[in-house]
Amino acid sequence: MPYLNDIILGVIEGITEFLPISSTGHLLVAQHWLGPRSDMYNIVIQAGAILAVTLIYWRRIVGLLTGWGDAENRDYLIKLTVAFLITAVLGLVVKKMGFELPETIQPVAWALVIGGVWIVAAEYFAAKLPDRVGITLRVAIAVGIAQVVAGVFPGLSRSGTTIFVAMLLGTSNRAAATEFAFLVGIPTMYAASGYELLSVLKDGTAAGEDWGGLAVAFVTSTVTAFIAVKWLLDFIRTNRFTVFAIYRVVFGGALLAALVAGLI
Repeated sequence: MPYLNDIILGVIEGITEFLPISSTGHLLVAQHWLGPRSDMYNIVIQAGAILAVTLIYWRRIVGLLTGWGDAENRDYLIKLTVAFLITAVLGLVVKKMGFELPETIQPVAWALVIGGVWIVAAEYFAAKLPDRVGITLRVAIAVGIAQVVAGVFPGLSRSGTTIFVAMLLGTSNRAAATEFAFLVGIPTMYAASGYELLSVLKDGTAAGEDWGGLAVAFVTSTVTAFIAVKWLLDFIRTNRFTVFAIYRVVFGGALLAALVAGLI
């Protein structure tokens, strides 16, 4: 079947980008078996997942942008801006200084396991806090920093890191923390994808790209991410994130075992 591998990669990206299970880890393993893809390819299919979340939250985004006269809207938008600017500034500093682990299986596998333990611990302590939906300045600052930390350690999961930082530092309501993390992620990931895309185009490495396969993967990623995030937002209304923590530990442990056995 033409473009079957592109469909598979698009599905993997769409499912894993916003679920707290690490898209980096899953794509790394998938491309180990299906063949490596270019930086352009990985950037574009990630953009498909971001587009899906933008479509899901478009009413909320429009309401925030057009509701500047409302004090609650204005405060929320300011907190989003603070978190984004912290990520943007620190992210550029980290990028220029080269503080980033290689996207190879071993560090990603360890990050998956550590992230799983982090989710269990965060859920445990957040459950002891009173239910709060508000976003404080402390939460906004911490989420901005957490996005940079997740970028430095591939496999941690940007969404997982930011959601649980928000929950532990004041926004203990799971749905409210997830919404803020996702809304901050939209401009952050668009900016990061745009930056990487410009770098690729400047290097001239996009000339040999398979644009047909890229288009298929992009559309697949968008559709899959839309379905996955819709499901997640419904799931967390009545469920904890524990199932994702278990999955991360099992998946990361299996990768480490496979490395020791020489299977990958």
